[in-house]
Amino acid sequence: VQLQASGGGLVQAGGSLRLSCAASGSGRTFSSYVMSWFRQAPGKVREFVGGITRSGNSTYYADSVKGRFTISRENAKNTMYLQMNTLKPEDTAIYYCAAQGAFFGIPTEPRDYDDWGQGTQVTVSS
Repeated sequence: VQLQASGGGLVQAGGSLRLSCAASGSGRTFSSYVMSWFRQAPGKVREFVGGITRSGNSTYYADSVKGRFTISRENAKNTMYLQMNTLKPEDTAIYYCAAQGAFFGIPTEPRDYDDWGQGTQVTVSS
């Protein structure tokens, strides 16, 4: 599946942004993929932000974003979202969406994901 992430930008600390990840080009339905967001800051490894199950009924977040970020999906629109509130300078990174269709549950390791979007830059100024 091809993934296109969008919605990044520059925001002040305490502000909000909403990222989108649009899927296309797969012979499988979007609802057959577990979807997740990862991020990578300069000089750091790519880290798990959060994920959502195929149906959208369950989500799982990294401790660093829990209570501030919310992941949702609209399977009819082949799109996943990341609502980011109360942003902090340490949230600055390139954000990637990822899809995997094999596992049940929400894997947190990048190696477990099959397809990746190109990334969208989020910069939070202090």
